[in-house]
Amino acid sequence: MSTFALPRRLLRIVATGMALAGLAATLIALPTPPVAAAPLLTASIDPAPFDPGLIISDYNFFNPDSLIETEIQDFLEERSCRPSDGVPCLWEYRETTTSQPAQGDGHCLPYSGAENETAARIIAKIAAACTISPEVLLVLLQKEQSLLTRPNASGYLRATGYGCPDTADCDAQYFGFFNQVYNAAWQFRQYTQEPDRAFQVGTVDVGFNPGAECGAAAVSIANQATANLYNYTPYQPNPAAVENAGDEGDGCSTYGNLNFWLFYSDWFGDSAREPFSVVFDDCLNFVDGQGCPPVSLLPTVPTAG
Repeated sequence: MSTFALPRRLLRIVATGMALAGLAATLIALPTPPVAAAPLLTASIDPAPFDPGLIISDYNFFNPDSLIETEIQDFLEERSCRPSDGVPCLWEYRETTTSQPAQGDGHCLPYSGAENETAARIIAKIAAACTISPEVLLVLLQKEQSLLTRPNASGYLRATGYGCPDTADCDAQYFGFFNQVYNAAWQFRQYTQEPDRAFQVGTVDVGFNPGAECGAAAVSIANQATANLYNYTPYQPNPAAVENAGDEGDGCSTYGNLNFWLFYSDWFGDSAREPFSVVFDDCLNFVDGQGCPPVSLLPTVPTAG
């Protein structure tokens, strides 16, 4: 049994109780419309300040129960989808998936492949197996390939940008929707289990662009989730990109991590929230993506006699 199973079930019960107690009032209002993989030119609301050191909380990044399969399906159907190349929209996409083995303690659990699985089911199953939020996977699909709104054949092959470095061609062995989503979730878990990487919690120089002439600036990376995003997309937006969020920056602007934040904030709310941090211990926030022993969630009951 997964060490995450009991905390996740209790999380739903606790969340309901906390909402009834009025703690939901502490949540921050949503910022702006999203930006696509390239800058979206229709943004009309200024975003809340972008913090390069805290793009998303560990809670929001590692919570696999943020959406269930039916909610993912509903979310996909609610997007304004205009496909090209004769491909389906993501809400109607299906694929036969392959089984994946367990990856070890604290890593992805087994994935049982099946015939003709919907995109929503694939996302939900991978999220549960790798303890990554399905919201994060949905945002990643849009940030990398605009797959929720403008799907095309190339986008399905390169769905999450896994194996597609900025300075070289994509590695075709990782092509395909299931392959891409699973490997992205696997990679996020790998970054978490082995965090001694180029980008880790602490103060790190992060470049603005693959071109060295565009420079870099120090970022105080606050948590593992944000470190994961930088290890996956190793650039921060420069001041021109942040100041013109939703529009064009300058020749040194990159948009990947800014777009991730904008999409998440528009679709799912405050990306940095830690809703249980005041009352409960860190395990309910999925800090570093690690589970907690179930006993930490239960009050101490004295033994009779």
